[in-house]
Amino acid sequence: MRRRRADKREITPDPKYKNLVITKFMNVIMVCGKKSTAEWIVYQSLENAAKQLGKTDVVEILQKALDNARPLLQLKSRRVGGATYQIPIEVTEEKGIGMAMRWIRNSAKSRKGKSMEDRLAEEIRDAYNGQGIAVKKKEEIHKMAEANRAFSHYRW
Repeated sequence: MRRRRADKREITPDPKYKNLVITKFMNVIMVCGKKSTAEWIVYQSLENAAKQLGKTDVVEILQKALDNARPLLQLKSRRVGGATYQIPIEVTEEKGIGMAMRWIRNSAKSRKGKSMEDRLAEEIRDAYNGQGIAVKKKEEIHKMAEANRAFSHYRW
């Protein structure tokens, strides 16, 4: 390694549900440091998703949606003797949840015609049900990793 590994910052649990995952999700949604706007969007979308699903526990809904969208493998490019191979590598749980959060945010942003709360609620609901753009992205990456399993011996 060339430099020291950056220290992990401590984040405080969100004020409403006292949950670290929701706080991290707010930080992913936040744009230009507007934390209160991100907080409002996340709370509204979680409540909307819970209403659409007919459930009451929003923390459980978000957790299951993230688990359904979380990748277990990822592909890393590795150059070996003039050829570049896509090598499947296992993803740590923390990194996988971060990737799932970003995928849910980006897929909600890509939906058009509604407010961000509604788009995010729909994407969370779809991820909870094992559908949606974020879950498709995970499945696509898993398929590519399975196809490139023959190169896994190049792992470093």
